[in-house]
Parts: sequence; structure tokens; C-alpha cells
Amino acid sequence: MLTTNAIHDPQTRQTIVRLLSSMGSAKEINQYLKRFSQLDAARFAIVKVGGAVLRDDLDALVSSLAFLQDVGLTPIVIHGAGPQLDAELSAAGIVKQTIEGLRVTSPEALAIVRRVFHAQNLKLVEALQASDARATSIVSGVFEADYLDRERFGLVGEVKRVDLAPIQASLQAGSIPVIASLGETVGGQILNVNADFAANELVQVLQPYKIVFLTGTGGLLDADGKVIDSINLSTEYDHLMQQPWIEGGMRVKIEQIKDLLDGLPLASSVSITRPAELAKELFTHKGSGTLVRRGERVMEADSWDAFDLPRLRGLIESAFGRKLLPDYFETTKLHHAYVSENYRAAVILTREDAGIYLDKFAVLDDAQGEGLGRAVWQVMRDANPRLFWRSRHGNPVNPFYYAESDGCIKQEKWKVFWYGLSAMDEIARCIAYCASHAATLKDAA
Repeated sequence: MLTTNAIHDPQTRQTIVRLLSSMGSAKEINQYLKRFSQLDAARFAIVKVGGAVLRDDLDALVSSLAFLQDVGLTPIVIHGAGPQLDAELSAAGIVKQTIEGLRVTSPEALAIVRRVFHAQNLKLVEALQASDARATSIVSGVFEADYLDRERFGLVGEVKRVDLAPIQASLQAGSIPVIASLGETVGGQILNVNADFAANELVQVLQPYKIVFLTGTGGLLDADGKVIDSINLSTEYDHLMQQPWIEGGMRVKIEQIKDLLDGLPLASSVSITRPAELAKELFTHKGSGTLVRRGERVMEADSWDAFDLPRLRGLIESAFGRKLLPDYFETTKLHHAYVSENYRAAVILTREDAGIYLDKFAVLDDAQGEGLGRAVWQVMRDANPRLFWRSRHGNPVNPFYYAESDGCIKQEKWKVFWYGLSAMDEIARCIAYCASHAATLKDAA
């Protein structure tokens, strides 16, 4: 288990929640702290740091990593040094040559590769130690490698085996392992290993809960240059890859992330964010950056018979914290339901005289922050161009509803939302229905 009890100490925990309170609710922060604290230290997170972040954003990186250690979580850090290496090789008069995105490495270049990686590794370790964080420099002994293709790439390695002993020793000492992506052959020859490939091999062996890529852009960007907040690969991958703005490096990155997550437990996820936003990404539902999960297939049907009703009841009651009426499924005439395959999120629609009505949108606590609810909602929305629904005042989902709706009317007990409706008489019928429709969830005792 974790090597420090800080996360379990009530006073420390209250301090942490207070520090993070500007980012999200105390409930969700405590939820993530509890979830992370139950993981074995080696399975919490692998953080991949690019050389540009070490060069341009070292202070924010150190602050975020030190904060994680303060709350009792020890990330495993692996870094590259591309920009620094480019500069040093250029200064030495060595022309950069790449094949298929990999740097060709001559014996002369390897000497500089080793020097630069050692220097960048120590730079980060010393900066962490100066911030009272415990960190261990690991520049060898982790990646056993063989020549990728000596004739084409020179001294470039392909990882054949990962030795976890140096990492485990660091974690057991409560120290952040800071790993350089250098490999060694069985015979002791140092080889240059692409940092992304090295990180991928480490991920496959450790099977971590979180994989974090720290970048300057703070996430994957859409056609308008805005950060995509979440991607559920099960429902969105094919559509996403058909978009004309997904090209070049971004296409490769999404393909790599999918390959990575296909080999990991369903609970694992990839986050792409800025160093300064790391805590917000990890500890709040909204996050900051792009969260990518393998996700869950969305089942859909127009008959209750297609679903496991006890599981569906459990999902709804857990999400709302209230009991459904005993005869809900018998008396509710289903139009269409969309349910994630593990019964962690659901959208239930009924057909009323006023139109298609959103009767329930339920997402389990442990699925919030994954983008699963949004993914199920999007599948529903794509198939239903016109919809209306109501929500209680104070419902924390209301900001999402405002963003998704074309309009909202406030009633005494409810907010009435709709999209795809424009005729005033249609909207009036929807408002009247919401005012008179009996509640199907019992109020908490």
C-alpha cells in the first residue's frame, strides 16, 4: 500500500480539501483521495514529462509533484529531453536526422544523449528536493533493450524487459522515482530509447490507474483550438478519427493512447494536462485538460425487457440518493433507454403528449469525472434532436443542462429545460407537463 499515512490523517486531509476547495466540491475531492489511497503505490500514476516542460515550466511541475507527495501519493515520473538534445547536438555540429519520427543516434551523438539526459534528470530531482520533496534519480537499470535496427537507427534501443527493482526501492522509501529513458543491452551498451515508447512499456508492466502526459498545450485541441475535456473511446473513437482536423501528430497520439488503454484495466485512464493543472485534473470531476478512457459500450433499447432492471434500479437510486417508486418500471412507458454496459450511467426517455421527455439521467459517483455520463448523453442526443426535461433547483448537474439546452424556465420546484423546440405552444405544453408530472423518486426520509 501507500508508503505514507498523510492521506489517512484527518487533519492533513482537511487541509488538503481546503487547499483544493477552489477547484471543486469537498465531496468529489474526498472521493478521489479515497480512491487513490486504496491503490498500491506503484499503481497510482505514471507521469510522462516532455523536455519542453522541463525547460519552460519546471516550477509548476515541481510544485504539482511535491503536492502529490504531500497528500500521500507517489507518482512515477519518466521524462524526455528532446529540445535540450536538439540544442546540444546542434552546438556540437551534429545534424539532426530522424527516420519514422525516431532520432538516428551515432556513437558521437550518444555521448551527448547520455550527458543531456543525466543533466535533465538531476535538474528535476534537485528542484524537487529543494522543495522538500523526496525524489530519486534513476538513469539506468530499468529498461533492458536491444538494437531497434542498428543499420538504420544506430544506437537506438527497443525495450525488451522492464526491471522494477529501482522503482520499487524508491517507492518503498516514499521517494518519487524520476526515470530517464535510456536503455541498456544485456552486454551493457547504453541505447537511446524514445521516451514515449519507454513510458508505454512501463505502463504495460505496472498497469497504473492513471497515465498523465504533461504538455504545454494542456490537452488535445479540437477544430477551434479548444481543449477537448474528455474522450470515451468506446463510443467516440471512430467518429473522432473521421474528423478532418484530426491529423498528423494528434492522430498518432490518439491511436497510441487507444493502443495503451486497450492493454490496461477498464478503470485506467490517460490525462493530458499542464503541470500547473495536475491537481485539478486528478482531484475534480471537471478536471483540466483531456481525459481519455477506454470507456464502456452504450446499450440502447425501447423495451425494459432488454435491461437488468434490478441493476438499473440500483444505478438510479444510488445516483439520486433516493428510492424509486416500487412500480416505476411497470408504470413508466419507456420510449428509449441508453445504459452503459456496466450499469454506471443511464439516460431514460419517455414519450409524452408534449413530446420526448428525459425522465432520468443517472451517473454513479465513481463514474463522475470519467466523461462516461457525457458519452451516454451524446449517444442519446445524436438520436434525439428534440427533448425536454426538468431538474430540481440546486441540482449540481444544472450547469451541464444549461450548456446543453436551448432554453430554461424556472418553476417553483423545478427548472424546465429543452432543446430543438422553437414553437411557443410546444414549449408551453412541455412546461405544463413538467409542472403537473408526479415525482417518481421518493424524497429522502
